[in-house]
Amino acid sequence: MKEKIHPKYYEDAQVICSCGNTFTIGSTRKTLKVELCSACHPFFTGERRLIDTAGRVERFKQRYKIKD
Repeated sequence: MKEKIHPKYYEDAQVICSCGNTFTIGSTRKTLKVELCSACHPFFTGERRLIDTAGRVERFKQRYKIKD
């Protein structure tokens, strides 16, 4: 294997979720910011709620001025 081509690996990388939950993992980045984690994701919590993904098609149409 070639030497000095691999990124630095952090054993104590901090993950910060938008819900406020933080935990530690191993990663090539020192801090990671995520929108959903196992503490707030509907699949893991059992809640029935919608994740805000609406508006992508509208933004695409607006950007390229596509009319129906």
